Amino acid sequence: MYLKLLIDGVARQTTVLLAQLATNSGARAPMAQLADHVFLNLTREIEAQGISKAVVADMFGLALRSYQKKTRRLEQSATEATRTLWEAVYDYVREEDRERQRIIERFRWDGEREVGAVLSDLVASGLIYATGNAPHTVYGATSAKTRRHVQQSSDNEALANVIWLKVFHEEATTAEDLERQLGVDGTRIAEALAELSSSDRVVRENGQLKANNVVIPVGSDGKEAAMLDHFAAVAKVIAKRASATTVDPGEGGATFMFSIHRGHPFEKDVLALFREHRAAVAALWDKVSAHNKSVGLERSDADQVTFYLGQFTQPAERETDTGAASES
Repeated sequence: MYLKLLIDGVARQTTVLLAQLATNSGARAPMAQLADHVFLNLTREIEAQGISKAVVADMFGLALRSYQKKTRRLEQSATEATRTLWEAVYDYVREEDRERQRIIERFRWDGEREVGAVLSDLVASGLIYATGNAPHTVYGATSAKTRRHVQQSSDNEALANVIWLKVFHEEATTAEDLERQLGVDGTRIAEALAELSSSDRVVRENGQLKANNVVIPVGSDGKEAAMLDHFAAVAKVIAKRASATTVDPGEGGATFMFSIHRGHPFEKDVLALFREHRAAVAALWDKVSAHNKSVGLERSDADQVTFYLGQFTQPAERETDTGAASES
């Protein structure tokens, strides 16, 4: 397999996805430091595979010393690694009024131009104000009412579901893990955990957070966790297929594209695929879960089989289509 083609293709599709997510709702997405975060996380994952720093440096076309220097700078630099620069600057300014040069110095690792752009955006959005002239401009936060609005703007249910998913996948087993990974205030983490505990979605055992299942109802709030789970499932299938030396007919992925038009003889059958298969899989999942509960099967003692299905429709740019076809 020519892995470079696969890596290039996955990277391109991932950047397309990130671009669409970043512009979908108008929210301030963490794009300013994305390249640095990708580099840092990618090198950590490669090293975790048992690859030496010297080899990893060579993979990125860097001398070992340059590689070590860069990773050290990024680890220190991403001044607020788990948050966007926009959020970090805003939080810093709302603590107390700050002179521009003091802000630039505080976030020196992130670049003066980038920090200046964030300050301009925060002023334009009305979240902070600026007074005085450069280089002695002073920035301060607007009213407490506005600050509360910004703090509460994110969906609490979305946060709870993401925490639930991370605990289920054992990516985080303590509140401290969650705070560090999500970059969310400890108070909000505690509130979300309290809600999850009260509904028995997350439990504490020997000081560790655990979850046996994650069920996010269709159409419910907090869809971000479900989307993360979809993406992770597809990524894991691709990773396993890429590294497999033999093909297991019971595993892998299959993609079918149907070309149809309004009134097509098989239009209803094609559009019903997802709904019908999701209902069948959900019924089977309920049976398996009920059996496991009845015999006391622990998740840690069982093989984990992930099944993923998805469907979307790309409308035609013209009113009619030339015909129907199926591609695998």
